[in-house]
Amino acid sequence: MNYAEIKHFDIANGEGVRTTLFVSGCRRGCKNCFNEVAWNFAAGKPFTAEVADEIIESLRPAYVDGLTILGGEPMEPDNQEGLVAFVERVRDEFPRESGKTIWCFTGDTWDVELVDGGRHHTEFTDRILRCVDVLVDGPFVQDLHDITLRFRGSSNQRLIDMPETLEAVAAGIAPADAVRLWGDERVYATHAMD
Repeated sequence: MNYAEIKHFDIANGEGVRTTLFVSGCRRGCKNCFNEVAWNFAAGKPFTAEVADEIIESLRPAYVDGLTILGGEPMEPDNQEGLVAFVERVRDEFPRESGKTIWCFTGDTWDVELVDGGRHHTEFTDRILRCVDVLVDGPFVQDLHDITLRFRGSSNQRLIDMPETLEAVAAGIAPADAVRLWGDERVYATHAMD
């Protein structure tokens, strides 16, 4: 797997101050994608053990709230094998009790493409998603673009609380009915201008 960029002190791609990994490779090709340069799987540099170590170290300061992974497309089957051990390592080093979160942005719709039988579900998918706190899912749709949305580009995209959602699935709720949305802070969720 290659990566296109790493951003430290990122405040745009998840809650708080984050380290953001942009993986390379996406076959979706959303119109007006903000990161077309990362569509090519060969773009950027190889994601090595040294790069993983650098990211882990960048997450250690108390003022860093977590890791965000986007792309490209992290959940492309070709990228999942390269991500799974890294994401599990991040979760092991920074368990949920640490307050550090893992966010993942995907153009896939979780309850369609990433569940068992979905077109991007692989042997690694569930392992990755068990580590993720917030999954921002759904393709960017230009006709639904809305600049008032926090952490999303278009209104079809959802901010899914993955631990709560996976707990609902484990309780026997069908994936389409199990989606639990992330509880955004009210001050940010209200954009009234009256």
